[in-house]
Amino acid sequence: MRSDTEPIRITRGQGGQVEVEGHLDSLAGAILRRAGFLFEPSLRGHWIRLPFDMGHRWENEHATWAAGMLAAARYPVRLGPGLSTDAPEQTVPSGQARPPAMTAQAPPGRRIRR
Repeated sequence: MRSDTEPIRITRGQGGQVEVEGHLDSLAGAILRRAGFLFEPSLRGHWIRLPFDMGHRWENEHATWAAGMLAAARYPVRLGPGLSTDAPEQTVPSGQARPPAMTAQAPPGRRIRR
């Protein structure tokens, strides 16, 4: 884990690609690789990004997954606007709710022995 408090930033770049900025140690790098990020060599070190042309939904899911895993490992993370996936919709049961259970009654078809 890092000792500084600078967050790892996961953002969508000007070209539409999802990329990571910030100082990473080996654990953070392994987490990002597990989430599907690629490490491409560049003049300033590595360009960390998701594969191109996978669709915004796929990219958002993987960016949110990576941010969640990094946060679980206690890294400060900042997820860019528009990258988080919405919480799954809650289903509402159709029909009427069941009536409350009655107590002190025997099951149907049985006599109460006294």
